Amino acid sequence: MLSILAVTFPFFALVLCGFVATRRGLLPLAAIPGMNGFVLYFALPCMLYRFGARTPIGQLLAPGAALVYLACALAMVALVVAATRRRLGWNDAAFGALVAAFPNTGFMGVPLLATLLGPRAAGPVMQSIAIDMLVTSSLCIALSRLGAPGRGASAALRQALRGVAANPMAWAMVLGVLASAAGFALPAPLQGTVSLLAEAAAPVALFTIGAVLARSQMDAAARAPWSACVPVALAKLLLHPLLVLGAGSAARAAGLPLDPLALTALALVAALPSASNVSLLAERFGAHNGRIARIILVSTALAFLTFSAAVALLV
Repeated sequence: MLSILAVTFPFFALVLCGFVATRRGLLPLAAIPGMNGFVLYFALPCMLYRFGARTPIGQLLAPGAALVYLACALAMVALVVAATRRRLGWNDAAFGALVAAFPNTGFMGVPLLATLLGPRAAGPVMQSIAIDMLVTSSLCIALSRLGAPGRGASAALRQALRGVAANPMAWAMVLGVLASAAGFALPAPLQGTVSLLAEAAAPVALFTIGAVLARSQMDAAARAPWSACVPVALAKLLLHPLLVLGAGSAARAAGLPLDPLALTALALVAALPSASNVSLLAERFGAHNGRIARIILVSTALAFLTFSAAVALLV
């Protein structure tokens, strides 16, 4: 267990550093959008491109892993919406489902799982990111518009897909897959630049997660009661990985081609805390952002223990 904590502790420690720095005023709130911009538009795309370009094309396009992860993401959305829609309405129920089904794979999972499992984890991890961006988030945004006045679900879905098309992470993954398929290598000066930005992605992204969580908790008027947040956070950290493990084991028993390491990677992806960008989406579409932000905070804090336990059991 100590060897596992030696790997996971620094990642969560950087999140805590960002949280404390923001709460103590060492990091101005006005600096957080700039840090987000650096991670989203420069560092993470370079990391994802490098992972894609270095991963064999067969691992990037393995259908078994994609089908298992997609089925579990849809199941999580359905379960949370069914459990909360009557009490919360479509908007809050849909974003509660999104925060329960969308792990923080981009900012936290890619560097963490690459450290834990090695380069072979890159394929299933990148597949999970693509599914969450293209399907899970788009579906939940569309569901959030059901029953809302004005723009309907189809308009919201089109807006979500336009957002995906404008996301540099998506294009970085596409270019990485194409580079892997073609055996293309960047010229040495460009490769050096990409490597420098990719190496900066993990520390800056983790520090930024902590800063974003601290900012969300500094708005006391928007906070939600713990009782409305803890169950969803526990569903994210416990139910989601159990669903992936169960579905993956059933798929392998049925003869679906699914590499054991890919299943382990997907289960650990599902065990990650909720994605911090769900809070931004909830704010944009008028959901109870205080509830979503507190779910992300709780899942991130608890994940230090639950994720480390999952690694101990699976790796």
